[in-house]
Amino acid sequence: MAASAEAPNTQQRLFSRYFMAILVDLIVLNLFAEHWHRVHIDGFSVSLIAAVLLQVLLQATLALEHRVAQVFEQRSGALWTFLRFFSAWLILFGSKFVMLGVIDQVFGDSVHFLGPMHGAGAFIAVVVAMLGAEELITRVYQRLA
Repeated sequence: MAASAEAPNTQQRLFSRYFMAILVDLIVLNLFAEHWHRVHIDGFSVSLIAAVLLQVLLQATLALEHRVAQVFEQRSGALWTFLRFFSAWLILFGSKFVMLGVIDQVFGDSVHFLGPMHGAGAFIAVVVAMLGAEELITRVYQRLA
């Protein structure tokens, strides 16, 4: 059989998933940089590295959120349920400020997010758009099966 006819293994599926996510993030970053004055990226190479870094940071955030959620899932009651959702919100929202700080440290003047809260609003808008675009592409891909 031809190699392309073989079913992909787990490593190949993960590679495809993250490769697709990075490309989607790259497209979203560059669209914002081109069409919104609050996002400035010096060039394509910088945006490519930024897309990879953001994907790594997003996956680390999700891993942390899931790990913390496991602590609360073992407990029952309204207080524990509240604490689970509050901790998830705190991690998911707070991580955007950590990510923005990492982007600033890594890229300096090459990547700028401008506007309220030292650009955090613009950065959060970009990340939400990236996640939305990733989800849309994933749903389209899954419907092809």
